[in-house]
Amino acid sequence: MAQLDKLLSVMISNRADELVLTEGAAAVLLSQGNERPVTKALTAPQIVALLKEIAPAPAHAALDAKQPTKFQYMSEDSVFAARAMVLGDGKLSVRIQVDADGEFKRSTGMFTRVVLPEEPSAPSAAAMPNVKEAAVDPAGAREAMEKLLRMLVEQGGSDLHMRVGEPPILRKSGEMHRVEGQPKLDPATTEALLASIMPERNQKEFRESNDTDFAYEIAGVARFRANVLRDRKGWAAVFRVIPNTIITADQLGLSQEVQNLCYLTKGLVLVTGPTGSGKSTTLSGMIDLVNRSRNDHVITIEDPIEFVHENKNCIMTQRQVGVHTGSFKSALRAALREDPDIILVGELRDLETVSIAIETAETGHLVFGTLHTTTAASTIDRLIDQFPADRQEQVRTMLSESLKGVISQVLCKKIGGGRVAAREILLVTPAISNLIREGKTFQIPSIMQTSKRLGMITMNDTLLELVEKKLVEPKEAYMKSVDKGSFVNSLKAKGFDVSFVEADEPGGAKPAMGGPAAKPGAKK
Repeated sequence: MAQLDKLLSVMISNRADELVLTEGAAAVLLSQGNERPVTKALTAPQIVALLKEIAPAPAHAALDAKQPTKFQYMSEDSVFAARAMVLGDGKLSVRIQVDADGEFKRSTGMFTRVVLPEEPSAPSAAAMPNVKEAAVDPAGAREAMEKLLRMLVEQGGSDLHMRVGEPPILRKSGEMHRVEGQPKLDPATTEALLASIMPERNQKEFRESNDTDFAYEIAGVARFRANVLRDRKGWAAVFRVIPNTIITADQLGLSQEVQNLCYLTKGLVLVTGPTGSGKSTTLSGMIDLVNRSRNDHVITIEDPIEFVHENKNCIMTQRQVGVHTGSFKSALRAALREDPDIILVGELRDLETVSIAIETAETGHLVFGTLHTTTAASTIDRLIDQFPADRQEQVRTMLSESLKGVISQVLCKKIGGGRVAAREILLVTPAISNLIREGKTFQIPSIMQTSKRLGMITMNDTLLELVEKKLVEPKEAYMKSVDKGSFVNSLKAKGFDVSFVEADEPGGAKPAMGGPAAKPGAKK
């Protein structure tokens, strides 16, 4: 008996929907949105070894190369469909479902094994009908749109871009790839594809404002955050993959100090970064930790709802702006009358929302929020600068007492594919609180550098660690650094080659930032 048969038997006996194996995490059974771990954390080689026992020979090469593939398997209990894919962070993930009546064929008294074609490493639409031909009627347009979204997930992409004058485009590991075999989209085709999955409410909003946000879900595949807009050529859209399985705080690599923020009874915790930096994923991991370890009422206010949190130990109330409430600020005001313990505000986008969030954090609630800032110190300045000058001193005082932590992050391209998060962590201590109160936020980075033992770390130090661990190329880390001069000097001090900076200097290769040129034979 194959080792995986034991887990599949447990899946059948528990009537679970799926068995999910993800690199670095425990195997889990999914049943109506609830997760039940059934093993210890698995490594990629362990997952590959389990699958090779049941996979047909053509799938072995794809598994060894960590490439997407699909196959079917018949055990004594049932017929199963297995789909292996590579997630956006480069980790192997496998989803196994009962598939007795699905795409694999059975006949009376015998079983016919059908191996699906292996997924190519580059985006390809060979198995998908021409989108222009498929979009001639609403049903065909919806089917073609869903196939594009399925392909996005199977290819391990993070975003699908649709533009008039271009074929569908996937973003994989930060890079844009045009889907091969698809024609350039014309205005009529683009409109038909996007309108086929857009809710009625959003169609009305789009007609009025020329852009709209909504979430779309394909059962068993993923949820997608969609933004549809109108540009000079016509309709356009971007779809972001929101995985069905929430990545836990441990899988995200969140430090114990950051996880401790989830156990606070009151205060303001912010996750910041540019668009597409993984803020929502980090927040979902923290909320999931709250959901599993506390016994409270959690209210989330989002636009749109991205990760779906089923009740575990907590009661989860998820509200979408425009569907369940008029605005962030109105939902936040109403939340105070809904007996919350913890409130997640998807975006602190205006003065009144920021003001209510700070007051809520001060009055005995734990508030999580996001901002589009790049460093911890600039986050504090951004919050304060939103207020009129005559209120800023009062806000500094309130913020010095309510702010508990800031996690600022960016995503870097990993060596070998995938992406990894680089995080700057600020934990508010009495010294940090005094600097906020006195308006000396420019001194915060110095305090962070001398408080590593408390769990704080600057972005430059995190990027340098990723370079030293050979997870990220020095040039990629340099591009993500905010304080580039200091970062180059740190690279030089560690013996790394910084010629990529010097070559960009006017006039050719010059020593960067006044430092000595890298010596021949320096580390790369």
